[in-house]
Amino acid sequence: MTTPAQHRHVLGDEFAAARAPLVVSGPIAIEPEKGNSAVFRAAVERAGGVVAPLSENTRGLIWLTYARGDELSTTLEAHPHISWVQLPWAGVDAFADPVRVHARPDRVFTSAKGAFAQPVAEHALGMIIALLRAFPRRARLTAWDDRILGTSLYGLRVTIVGAGGIARELMRLLAPFDVSITIVRRTDHPVAGAEQTLTTDRLTDVLETTDVLVIAAAHTAQTTHLISTHEFERMKPEAVVVNIARGPLIDAAALDHALRSGLIAGAALDVTDPEPLPEGHALWSAPNILITPHQADTPDMTAPLLAVRIEHNVRAFLGDGRFVGVVDASAGY
Repeated sequence: MTTPAQHRHVLGDEFAAARAPLVVSGPIAIEPEKGNSAVFRAAVERAGGVVAPLSENTRGLIWLTYARGDELSTTLEAHPHISWVQLPWAGVDAFADPVRVHARPDRVFTSAKGAFAQPVAEHALGMIIALLRAFPRRARLTAWDDRILGTSLYGLRVTIVGAGGIARELMRLLAPFDVSITIVRRTDHPVAGAEQTLTTDRLTDVLETTDVLVIAAAHTAQTTHLISTHEFERMKPEAVVVNIARGPLIDAAALDHALRSGLIAGAALDVTDPEPLPEGHALWSAPNILITPHQADTPDMTAPLLAVRIEHNVRAFLGDGRFVGVVDASAGY
């Protein structure tokens, strides 16, 4: 299935094009070769780059798999002249060690952060409405439901943890519902369209009045279990939680307890911890939960978007170094 052309990049202010250290340009390798590699090869060539197999002449590397971080390290060790690495996803937690170990002043890592914001935000909006309208409960029923359930999204208070492209696009999608939005992020730099912007240490200040909590932040050591028992105990029993970031940002055991004890009304997860969520895990049977298998964006959706990111960054690689999605090795994203 071909993705319609309406998907576009949605960048947060910290994801805007940034001047990276000057790198040495040259042939670009695409590894590992996959079924859709031709899309990315064409993007490189449109930008004026040359695609060639890995060799001592390779200077750019487009890495197309999320599951082989160790192999990426081995590749960089074997080809120390590589000065630019394009990673395949917005989150780079799977590459934290290779990025940290192989970072140096004359090498830049870029990710796809911001590139996939539209399909992921669309998925998040669907999850929000599903939870508020009790779809998880009703999808499991085999008889008519006599309970009167359902909450309108209009006018609710939404807290979004994160201020990147996904958060910005979700804010745009939520605009017709006249919601009040609070952004929680590392800094209190205002985000246009949000009623307020708070630093992460002030998250609990807004939980008591939050109707919908959306997790859209990067996974780092500092954000692991950002939402746990302490946070759930401060939420309204009518509140719902959506996680479209990374599973470890939510303490799974604490979430299970919050759902079963009525601390919150429901949760929707496109990401879990562990992932995949094993058969028999407690969350599968938790009340009012919706779990999708990390498919807020599919390859059909992401390939053309990643190709646009690659084309832009190849031009940066060959030109002035104004890459988009530069990874901060120290911050981990």
